[in-house]
Amino acid sequence: MPRITKEEKARNRQNIVEAAGRMFRAQGIDAVGIADLMKEAGLTHGGFYNHFASKDDLAAEVCNASFAASLGVLRQAVEEGDAPTGPPLRRVVQDYLSAEHRDALDGGCPSASLVVDAGRQSEAVQREYAAGVEGYLAGFAAEFARTSGEGAEVTPEEARERAVLLLSRMVGAMVLARAVRHVGPELSDEILRTCRTHALD
Repeated sequence: MPRITKEEKARNRQNIVEAAGRMFRAQGIDAVGIADLMKEAGLTHGGFYNHFASKDDLAAEVCNASFAASLGVLRQAVEEGDAPTGPPLRRVVQDYLSAEHRDALDGGCPSASLVVDAGRQSEAVQREYAAGVEGYLAGFAAEFARTSGEGAEVTPEEARERAVLLLSRMVGAMVLARAVRHVGPELSDEILRTCRTHALD
């Protein structure tokens, strides 16, 4: 049987991480079996352990990769600065608390889609989730501090508090909106609309 190249092995690993990211978000980490996951990745069941020591090991990597992608969106918004659609944090809030993000159950930011799962998983997964949360808080706080020159001066402590409030509002609103979207679509839209308007208050 021919040996696969390093590039092929790396590509297979990436396929597993991406498939797991979609499935973990949509179904929950515990609900996804390795056989189904590998099938989704287009690989055989037995090949899983050539890449990961355990499903928990994979879940930690998925958490890390998912937050890295989401934090990249935040960094890009900050780098682009003010735009016709608003300042960076306003645009991030609008995109995060959108119907499109709500309805993309297998994509989007892991802060909301993995929030309950993270608390039920190992310390390794929780550490990756906590690191992602810290990444958001640091990014938000830095932006609050940067824009404080336009009004009252914001201390680092105040910027951090505002960052915690903003992330909590965004994640809480998304979790609630997703929880009621099928039986209460108007309520779901109301939650998103209200929090888009007031998240930065």
